[in-house]
Amino acid sequence: MTHVLLIEDDEQIAASLAQVLRQRGRLVSVAHRASEALALLVDTPPDVAVLDLGLPDLDGLDVLRMVRGFSDLPLIVATARDDEPTIVRALEGGADDYVVKPFSGRHLDARIHALLRRERADRDPVIQVGGLVIDPGAHEVTLDGVRIEMRPKEFALLRLLASRPGEVVSRRTIAQQVWDHPISSTDSTIDVHVSALRRRLGETSAEPRYLHVIRGVGVKLARPADP
Repeated sequence: MTHVLLIEDDEQIAASLAQVLRQRGRLVSVAHRASEALALLVDTPPDVAVLDLGLPDLDGLDVLRMVRGFSDLPLIVATARDDEPTIVRALEGGADDYVVKPFSGRHLDARIHALLRRERADRDPVIQVGGLVIDPGAHEVTLDGVRIEMRPKEFALLRLLASRPGEVVSRRTIAQQVWDHPISSTDSTIDVHVSALRRRLGETSAEPRYLHVIRGVGVKLARPADP
């Protein structure tokens, strides 16, 4: 679930936008003052921030400058200021998008969705192997269009294998890249996680579709048609 920090001094506007964003599946935090927003950005960093420039305790452009001093999170300026110098200053100062009021909650949600899609594409390309799709940025996995919940280490293991489709990844490499430390030959950690992945993907060791264990060597993820 995407966490949105809405920085808006007008309580009525903030409540209206937050309601729509929550209805569309966003987790929303609201700050009405710059000081409150900066504290939230440090303590509970969101996935994206929406910043109004007309805050009561600090100009929004100064807030933007301060945020960019410690964070590169996706940020949309949403304000009534529509003059070109302000728009240019905001974009040159680090805003990823600029929206002029009035706008609807659906409009803002669409902007957020587009910004996060671009951000994730730039940083973490989506990986697809057959009907299996791994989105590292969103930390999501779908199989034939159905979303699959995964624990962090399961996701990390699947992401590693999917990044090298058809290639046998050694147990040593898996241990180093997923657990960041060596695993002994008698350690069952990798085997346990491979078994968990198989259950989530709806397959078994007797009838593997995607996951193939090469005994004594490592693990391979391949398209179902290319075992």
